[in-house]
Amino acid sequence: MTDDPWVPPVVLLAVDLVILTLRDSRLHVLLVRRGVDPYKDAFALPGGFLNHAGEDITAAAHRELSEETDLDVETLSLEQLGVYGDPGRDPRGRVVSVAYLAIAPSLPEPTAGTDAADAGWQPTDHVLSGDLQLAFDHRRIIADGVERARVKLEHSALATAFCGPTFTITELQNVYEAVWGIRLDPRNFYRKVQKTEGFIVPAGTARKAVTGRPARLYRAGPRTVLYPPMIRPAPVSIEGGE
Repeated sequence: MTDDPWVPPVVLLAVDLVILTLRDSRLHVLLVRRGVDPYKDAFALPGGFLNHAGEDITAAAHRELSEETDLDVETLSLEQLGVYGDPGRDPRGRVVSVAYLAIAPSLPEPTAGTDAADAGWQPTDHVLSGDLQLAFDHRRIIADGVERARVKLEHSALATAFCGPTFTITELQNVYEAVWGIRLDPRNFYRKVQKTEGFIVPAGTARKAVTGRPARLYRAGPRTVLYPPMIRPAPVSIEGGE
């Protein structure tokens, strides 16, 4: 038995933010281009270290998002996505990162700040394919964030937030296809939506069409949790067609 006193290991705590939105009917993630080492010029999630030992972790996430992208953090609802602490994930030492997720419609173009050389929206399929060089283990964190978003669409009415005040079922289907990354059969989708009571309700008006019947309009219903859930079908890539 040794008499040497136990010395706690030096561990740094950081936050990373996965911010997702739809742009041009594609799911996008907010990335910054790092202006400093390590991984200078590589794309990364907005984030950074706590300012001091007394800083709340969620407050640090809001601060980093504001500093690195100049987005209005008050418009975003952050939820904890996961904790990432594999040894070697950061060349500066043992770093544990608490990742946060936010999914919101109509987010503006960000402005880079602090140690970010640039900031902008990148299509998630482009990011996850490996076409972009990403810092640290951020590709893994983004993949986890995208999967969380896909599950949310299965079990909640989140998709309606990405539509206008009134929308067609086709427009709602486009949201699901963009987030899930698969094509959906319109008839099956229509049946599932209509079977979920309180998910959407008729808007009482119809959009005039040049040819054919006017499209029926709907608005978000009172239900926020979907039962039965909108379970994803077996994936068929949008890129690959039917």
